[in-house]
Amino acid sequence: MKMDKVLVIEDEKGLQDILKTYLEKNGYSAFIAGDGRSGLELIEKYDISLVILDVMLPDMDGWRVLRELRETSDVPVIMLTARGEEYDKLLGFELGADDYVVKPFSPRELMARIKALLKRVDKGGAKNVLEWKGIVVDVDSREVYVDGNKVDFTPKEFDLLKYLMENRGRAITREQCLERVWGYDFYGDLRTVDTHIKQIREKLGDKRYLVKTVWGIGYKLDGE
Repeated sequence: MKMDKVLVIEDEKGLQDILKTYLEKNGYSAFIAGDGRSGLELIEKYDISLVILDVMLPDMDGWRVLRELRETSDVPVIMLTARGEEYDKLLGFELGADDYVVKPFSPRELMARIKALLKRVDKGGAKNVLEWKGIVVDVDSREVYVDGNKVDFTPKEFDLLKYLMENRGRAITREQCLERVWGYDFYGDLRTVDTHIKQIREKLGDKRYLVKTVWGIGYKLDGE
């Protein structure tokens, strides 16, 4: 079962610890950033499911973070602030925030809002797309785009690339690839994986370098 990744962009250490504890207790994978720039970098690096964004940050305020985020991502955002004026709420919603929580707040209430928002997003039919450094894998249509250009992949090439994208940054063994892509009943030679990796690299063109060989283990998609 997929574990939703929730990013908290908040500079107050005590609140960071409280939210991390509650998120993990409620079954989420918690990511913490103490400033806006670090938060944006984490969003680029990981497949974040939802962002809790404080307005008052040391390097750039939450409004600027939200503006930059909305240029490239539609990830759900809950604004977190000590101010409760109507103007602030309206500004947040105009910039693309999905919800708004005023400090002090109940962590349980925030968890309920997170759950409801993620459920609403899932029901909304969010497009099932994996993206990384110019590679776009549209899971529903089974199409691959490299730097905006559609590239034809065979079914097994597509499934293998999708598997690498889903596990970006993790070393995957050839045996794991065979089990996941070809099925437990496939008894083909491990070189089958190597052949398909070679074909995937050729089709990725200038992005071929992102598929790394992990010597003695298998392969991984660059996660840096």
